[in-house]
Amino acid sequence: MSNTPMAASPLTRAVLEIDEYVSGLGWDQPARLFALVDTARLRADQPSLADRLGLRDEPEITGLTPIEQDEIPTDQPLDEFLGTIAWPDAVVGCALAVERLMLPPSAEAQVPEGLNETKLAQWVAEHPDRQEVRMTVAVLRDGTRDSALRLREKDAATEVLTGSDLVPGLAQALTATFED
Repeated sequence: MSNTPMAASPLTRAVLEIDEYVSGLGWDQPARLFALVDTARLRADQPSLADRLGLRDEPEITGLTPIEQDEIPTDQPLDEFLGTIAWPDAVVGCALAVERLMLPPSAEAQVPEGLNETKLAQWVAEHPDRQEVRMTVAVLRDGTRDSALRLREKDAATEVLTGSDLVPGLAQALTATFED
């Protein structure tokens, strides 16, 4: 992922690398889950895998390597699926890239009362102020988190917003995958 800009932390670099990868696949993609592994440990413990991932020739010794996991089931709510995940010790963190519709805070007052989840989703999808957004959220076992948001209408690497508290609920759900 040579176009990923240098960032302050390995976690931010991993989030931006995943965002770049997923953006290359286009929009209207399913959610994608990634294990984050320590790159130096991967090189030492799994040299053949590091070779297949193109990590042997990388000059950087430290950092995190995202490894995409099997496809997330579409017949189960995402929060329920995340509750079934257990990571091996070699996984130091995880990340999820998912597309959603968002409304500005000003639209909260307009939400009709009494809508079930399906009707609410339909109402949001039809709202004139809706925004399609791709959220990439990553967490480490120690609770460190970072995320990237990309709006469909501003689909450029220079327009990606990053920060640790952009999607706190999803970050908490990912952190819970490391709890016993």
